Amino acid sequence: MSSSYSSSAQQPSFRSLFRTFAADPGLPIADLLPADQIEKLCQEEGVSFADDPDDPDLVYTPAVTVWGWLSQCLSSSKSCVAAVARVLVLRVALGLPPCSADTGAYCRARLKLPEPFLQRLTLHLGQALEDSAPDSWRYKNRRVLLVDGVECSMPDTPANQVEYPQPTSQKEGLGFPMIRLVVLLTFATAALVGCAMGPHQGKETGEPALFRTLLELLHAKDLIVADRYYCSYWQVAQIQQRGGDTCFRLHQRRKYDFRKGKRLGKGDHVVTWVKPARPAWMDEATYAAMPDTLTVREVRIIVDNPGYRSEEIIVATTLLDAKAYSKSDIADLYHHRWHVELDIRAIKQTLKMDILSCKTPAMVRKEVWAHLLAYNLARKVMAQAALAGQVRPRQLSFAGAVQTLDAFRWVLLLTEADRWLNLAKAALLAIGTHRVGDRPGRCEPRKVKRRPKAFPLLTKPRAQERAELLSGAAN
Repeated sequence: MSSSYSSSAQQPSFRSLFRTFAADPGLPIADLLPADQIEKLCQEEGVSFADDPDDPDLVYTPAVTVWGWLSQCLSSSKSCVAAVARVLVLRVALGLPPCSADTGAYCRARLKLPEPFLQRLTLHLGQALEDSAPDSWRYKNRRVLLVDGVECSMPDTPANQVEYPQPTSQKEGLGFPMIRLVVLLTFATAALVGCAMGPHQGKETGEPALFRTLLELLHAKDLIVADRYYCSYWQVAQIQQRGGDTCFRLHQRRKYDFRKGKRLGKGDHVVTWVKPARPAWMDEATYAAMPDTLTVREVRIIVDNPGYRSEEIIVATTLLDAKAYSKSDIADLYHHRWHVELDIRAIKQTLKMDILSCKTPAMVRKEVWAHLLAYNLARKVMAQAALAGQVRPRQLSFAGAVQTLDAFRWVLLLTEADRWLNLAKAALLAIGTHRVGDRPGRCEPRKVKRRPKAFPLLTKPRAQERAELLSGAAN
């Protein structure tokens, strides 16, 4: 089997196309997807197509197909027509014959990319980025993982409705299929190191159930931070079994009483949780392996900033050493949980992944992984810019980084080697210029000033409404 990675005189390679993401040994943490790693993934996942001279889709090699899909994810023009136009420009600029502007060959090439290939590229890059982070970016030299869920809609096709049904609260023909994701994002670099997908609703489709499928990705000494939806006996026990620690907001159904337990200070004590009855989703062997009790520290955090919704937060954590982790340390750690909301907003709004475009479940999942790969590549470049500017990655604007990468795409791709490094450094300098504001205690009303154009909501399937309009029956 011929290599789908190696460059040739006819086609650009992964190595050359990834130049648009500042991949060069002359830059910090540049080569996190080295040639041998991509070559290995291609071979293991059987990624080999467009290598037959008689193939009518010869233009769209795996490298060109991935590059075209990433350009969709990172650009404001996200259509397949725009992606093919960029491939056409790429070929002409490289002195190759122009390809057809028709999208058929590109769409067929995307079908040939295996979902595990995109998944493994994404997770390998995220893990490598987090491993390269200096300790000064971490919380007390530990890897902190922020966990949360996100939902996306997709086209209303029969295949999507079967696998990812619309919410039952919506009438048939009036809603859209929904997919739920649970993501693991690192605090230090904001890299994505885990993602589980499932239907929006149904048995074992909630965020805790999806999170359990990601437990194998945890490392010893990981510190997991999440909201109270994840704060259960089972989540804490399973994370501890893997050598990790937790910092969750206490679930609203669990009672607390600071007059009991081992007192560590005002609003700070250690208590014992007793193993509940076996839940329906857990088998007897797993239940028997669970500890009979858990030792948990509960900390009361008073939020007195004007504009904040919660006045009192109870945090449950397995960080029991009050000298190593003071009450203020715990409060600061849980406060970092808010970063996951910003990271999800970057994925859904900046990359516009909130509304997916593919018409089959398999392609929807590939589309998600393509966006997450683009997200990790942008975070990798932001980490390079942070190192160059001696700041933390979270001090830089994700939207500013994406816009700068889009502006530099062609010059980074087509510039000769002797000038490329200076251009890449200029791109990193520009990205490092876009800082997020340091606005502690910021308060904004959840209201908008600009009035959008209002249209009535559909109350019948679109086909029925259209038929009524054509017949003159509609009001």
